[in-house]
Amino acid sequence: MKVFLADDEIVVREGIRESFPWDETPYTLVGEAPDGEMALPIIRDTNPDIVITDIKMPFMDGIELCRVLRNQMPWIGIIVLSGYDEFEYARQCIQLGVREYLLKPINAEELRKVLDKVSTQLETERKMLEHTANLRARMEGDGKFLNEKLVGTLFSDDAATQDAPNILKQLKAMGTSIDAPFYAVVDAAFEPTEEGQAAAASLADGSGGIVHSSASRKGTRLLVLGDTAEDAEERAYAFANSLARELERTGCKTIRVGIGDIVDKPEDILKSFKTGRHIRHLLAERQDDKSLILGTREMGEMSDEHKMPTVINEAKLYMAEHFTDPNLMLQDVAKAVNMSVSRFSTVFSQQSGQTFTEYLMYLRINKAKELLKQTGLKASAVAFEAGYNDAHYFSYIFKKNTGLTPSEYRAQYQNEPE
Repeated sequence: MKVFLADDEIVVREGIRESFPWDETPYTLVGEAPDGEMALPIIRDTNPDIVITDIKMPFMDGIELCRVLRNQMPWIGIIVLSGYDEFEYARQCIQLGVREYLLKPINAEELRKVLDKVSTQLETERKMLEHTANLRARMEGDGKFLNEKLVGTLFSDDAATQDAPNILKQLKAMGTSIDAPFYAVVDAAFEPTEEGQAAAASLADGSGGIVHSSASRKGTRLLVLGDTAEDAEERAYAFANSLARELERTGCKTIRVGIGDIVDKPEDILKSFKTGRHIRHLLAERQDDKSLILGTREMGEMSDEHKMPTVINEAKLYMAEHFTDPNLMLQDVAKAVNMSVSRFSTVFSQQSGQTFTEYLMYLRINKAKELLKQTGLKASAVAFEAGYNDAHYFSYIFKKNTGLTPSEYRAQYQNEPE
């Protein structure tokens, strides 16, 4: 289980990071941030299973972060920390589907109990969803439900001559509402197909009604609902990333995922599907060696083989010039290359083989190594020069990446013969 931490108090983050025995547990701390605004793009980037967040934070507080996560990534388990023992906060947290609510200060034992509890809940829900999907499959000879079949008709060429709004009415009458201001279709192909379809269906079932799946011959097709065009895009990219990771975890290979155009009418869902399918076909034609590939929405980007590498090179150049700024965020770089945050995150990972967070860490750790080798700066000064405000967090990250503390690394280098 991957865990992410958001808290504006350095002391609290340091306490959780240093006092909790991460290496002795089935949990991995994949990142941290001082507020929700900085946390959100990193959460999208690292795709954690559990998010631990403080309530009171600047810029974007914990309540708003929980609201966004529930809206875009409802499969994430959330644990809220607060120093304020107020019922109103607890009530809002419960309404937002938060798993646990803890008062500060907390110790390692309390945190382990809560992580175990939330982890068990998530595993149980995943198994229940898989069991439900299997049960439904056994009840239906072809493994599809009437709902899924109706959703599937929206991706059929027959939908061009059928009344798509009428299909939405039929689904609503059966208890499945997919009426939304905006839509996006995610088309995925993978092997083995049946196992992957079950995983995709389970993930969609856990989305809280914002994603609906329909099995296809080579994989699955997913209809993503959005309140705004940006909302639909963010959800589509977030879900596509989570789907790809879940398929990998299931053991699927040759995973190709295409994301279709954002549309604002039920009649245009077929158009979104066709663009997503075309992108997936282009990915297959490229015969990339990677097992996990996501295609972007824009057709021009897929047909122009040179545009994306150029954009990513521009992004890396921008990062090389700004990585020492501790406040550098994913959205800053995305804005610099004129791309949306979600699309940039996906394309960056696809083109570079590293997530934005991993590459930023690579730049900072390399800078720190250089300073430790060539200067006598204290570790705290090295941390600051490399782009870290928190010297303790820098030491934690440095050791996690090199196996040595900054002082151990410096000593080893100084003892090496010329």
